[in-house]
Amino acid sequence: MGKPTVGEERRTTLSRRHFFNTVAVGATEAAVLTVPERAGAQLAPPAPAEAESVGIVLNINGRAHSLRVEPRWTLLQVLRERLGLTGTKPGCERGECGACTVLIDGVARYSCLTLAVEAAGAQVTTLEGLMRGEELGPVQQAFLEEDAFQCGCCTPGQIMNVEGLLRKVPEPTLEQIREGVSGNLCRCGAYANIFRAAERASQLKKAGR
Repeated sequence: MGKPTVGEERRTTLSRRHFFNTVAVGATEAAVLTVPERAGAQLAPPAPAEAESVGIVLNINGRAHSLRVEPRWTLLQVLRERLGLTGTKPGCERGECGACTVLIDGVARYSCLTLAVEAAGAQVTTLEGLMRGEELGPVQQAFLEEDAFQCGCCTPGQIMNVEGLLRKVPEPTLEQIREGVSGNLCRCGAYANIFRAAERASQLKKAGR
């Protein structure tokens, strides 16, 4: 067979190009036309609308705050970002370190795992609420006296947990203190000083300080 002429090469090229274009277009049309016809086929659901805010009243440190929040917001977020109470610290934000501990109706709770709407109507106490005007509360004073902190990241949560413990057990044993603060992690390892601070805070409270 002889070498094809220029005209034959052109016709062959056009024919191949036409073939592949036809196949591609046909496949696309088939896919578009057949998707709605599949049994149970559905279009992707629309993205959910942004959660609507709800009105709540939070009783923080003896003061009522009326505000609107999204149901998904944590108490930690609202305390820091909406109310400016930055004494409550974010740590792991998944309920492992205890840095964000606050008191809810006198019980120590992780504010990162508590929705703001859950705390509505309850009495919430933060680190700021332990102050007596410009003076430190007894637990805060005890932590200062016993040097119960190093980097300070966990200190607010430690103080709040000790406060909650002493409200329940005014004169705890060392074992009770160990168990009581076990939900708060100190990366610096200042546990011995924290235990002494808890004992000292008990003494200060008993003396009416």
